[in-house]
Amino acid sequence: MRFWKQSTLCLIALNLLCGAGLSVFSGDDKVFTGEIGDSQCAMNVHSLDKSHQEMLKVKSVGKTAEDCTLYCIRNRGGRYVLQSKSKVYHLDKQELVEGLAGRKVKVTGTLDSKTETIQVRSIDPLP
Repeated sequence: MRFWKQSTLCLIALNLLCGAGLSVFSGDDKVFTGEIGDSQCAMNVHSLDKSHQEMLKVKSVGKTAEDCTLYCIRNRGGRYVLQSKSKVYHLDKQELVEGLAGRKVKVTGTLDSKTETIQVRSIDPLP
């Protein structure tokens, strides 16, 4: 009887661990690549071509895409986004993106197609 209880408890624990693992890595996860930008430039709030080029002409925002992104996040109310060709994706975990402004990245997560928001599971810089 005692062996049965221990075996049953082990099976229950194993099932719980497996279930938790499945919820962490959803079958709906996809990989997205692009550049970490800001919502201000990427969504034409103050840029006509969805890029940093216009803002960089104003010397006070800096000289690089990273400078511009950080300026718009800190001073213009922007949020980090993933720019991928003509698509702009919102990112739900802004804190995971800090330090990657203006860089090419690979984001793994689930896309909410209604809001164009990626529920980020992981983010890695690309070479």
